[in-house]
Amino acid sequence: MRWKNRPEGSNWGDFGPDDELGRLNLLTPEKVLQGVAEVHEGRSFCLSLPLDYPGGNALNKLRHAPRRFTSGRGDKLNYNFALNRLNPDFTDVVSDDAVLLYTQYSTQWDALAHVGGLFDADGDGEAEPLYYNGWRAGEDIQGPAGHEDALEGVNARRLGIEKMAETAVSGRAVLIDLQRHCGHERVLVDHARLQQIMRDDGVTVEPGDMVCLYTGFADVILGMQQQPDAEVLASSCAVLDGRDPALLQWITDSGLSLLIADNYAVEAYPAREGQGCCAALPLHEHCLFKLGIHLGELWYLTELAEYLRAAKRCRFMLIAPPLRLPGAVGSPLTPVALV
Repeated sequence: MRWKNRPEGSNWGDFGPDDELGRLNLLTPEKVLQGVAEVHEGRSFCLSLPLDYPGGNALNKLRHAPRRFTSGRGDKLNYNFALNRLNPDFTDVVSDDAVLLYTQYSTQWDALAHVGGLFDADGDGEAEPLYYNGWRAGEDIQGPAGHEDALEGVNARRLGIEKMAETAVSGRAVLIDLQRHCGHERVLVDHARLQQIMRDDGVTVEPGDMVCLYTGFADVILGMQQQPDAEVLASSCAVLDGRDPALLQWITDSGLSLLIADNYAVEAYPAREGQGCCAALPLHEHCLFKLGIHLGELWYLTELAEYLRAAKRCRFMLIAPPLRLPGAVGSPLTPVALV
């Protein structure tokens, strides 16, 4: 075993000593069939923002919009390239492009290698940097040491996003409509508020369900037309209160497999002030580090939420695999809801 002790409230080892999927293990064939049973009309909804949104880097100074460019063809550009330049009998015109993409700039999944924590897992009295199920920073999630370019060579040998992709991420999902109850006001939603909203709307979450939170935040982003105002965004729409222990316990007890929102981080960031040594992102710590729950952020849920609201429904089929990009700690995606 890589660890003698596991963090309080974690499920390390419950899915096996070498598990890299976490609560994705609850997306069983039965959950897929439950999702299929929610498809009544054959309608589909795209749940991704355009991947060049929000625009700029006001939302996160470390992440930048995609940069697209073309490949070269010798000393020529391989874009609108007429093949009759190679052979006068050819009629084809060819365009190739490439993209430099920050994997967590827009609609995204967080891999379990995205956020870890300092924890004394081997009982030697010193905390080590670890990730879900005790996989180790430096050994299993490798930094760029030893490469000429100080930023090159990073590689999640364990817990990479490709592990998520291999499951195909399909099953039943549940939408909780926070925007309906909170409007576009910045509100910290704790356990009590969340449960009241769920009771009012008749929403239940069962083990293995993927949970989506509609707050309206993506609508605010789209309205800014790639010119985001950081102050306005910081004061817009509902966010979960990651410092509420009752809320974290509900995430544990509910058995939800994945947690998704249309906002920046699912939880409030920065979080409410904690006591003593604590995580800056307590819900991320609880989900990614302790329970192995992947987080989806900056999804586009508006049209789906409006449909479900009008139909007095909350459940749907969700298909949401990330890119099968080995070693990545996050991924853009274009999730699809079927109703």
